[in-house]
Amino acid sequence: MKYALVTGGSRGIGRAICISIGELGYHILINYRSNEEEAVKTLEMLQEKGGTGELMRFDVSKREEVESALGRWMEDHKGECIEVLVNNAGIRKDTMMMWMKNEEWSEVMDTNLNGFFYITRRLLQDMLINKYGRIINVVSLSGIKGLPGQVNYSAAKAAVIGATKALAQEVGRKNVTVNAVAPGFIRTDMTKELKENELKTLIPLYRFGEPEEVADVVAFLASKKASYITGEVISINGGLYT
Repeated sequence: MKYALVTGGSRGIGRAICISIGELGYHILINYRSNEEEAVKTLEMLQEKGGTGELMRFDVSKREEVESALGRWMEDHKGECIEVLVNNAGIRKDTMMMWMKNEEWSEVMDTNLNGFFYITRRLLQDMLINKYGRIINVVSLSGIKGLPGQVNYSAAKAAVIGATKALAQEVGRKNVTVNAVAPGFIRTDMTKELKENELKTLIPLYRFGEPEEVADVVAFLASKKASYITGEVISINGGLYT
């Protein structure tokens, strides 16, 4: 059985990614932090599409939880490997920097940046031993362009972009690719408070994107068809910023 881990897989873009990669034949490990009801819904939707999966609860920002959950899985699946990793889990704590609290900075960094590090480091060794792996990091338009009110989020996502490019150079010879996708305004719970009618006037395609439009690109990067693509950041933003 082929395994793929999608962090933050219970809703939105993460849910769509679980379903799209499941259609490639992977057994999906659906990570979530707290919303078990939505995670179960993702699993049910995956199964309705003919896919298979299981739930894996842990907080990506907590190193001990990451080590415990992944270590337990590896102990139960000796000789098997998670060959696709999608680092999708993320949070926002938007405010202007002059009013930003220490915890609003650190919590965003812990989830978006440290979470990437803890999980990727833990799974990388098996990918290198098996000489095959796909790592896809979900970043953001904020990490490329920077957005006011998101100094913390922009900094974290920009850091993951830099890490994506560096890691791709470290592991390429072992047939492990590392790429990122940078969504713009996508219609999810994270953007539901935004004024879509106003913001879409800034977008050449004149609309917000759908989670499935991000998931399809992630699934392509997870497939063998993307075997000669690494160290790239693919923007999915309707032409908003190129």
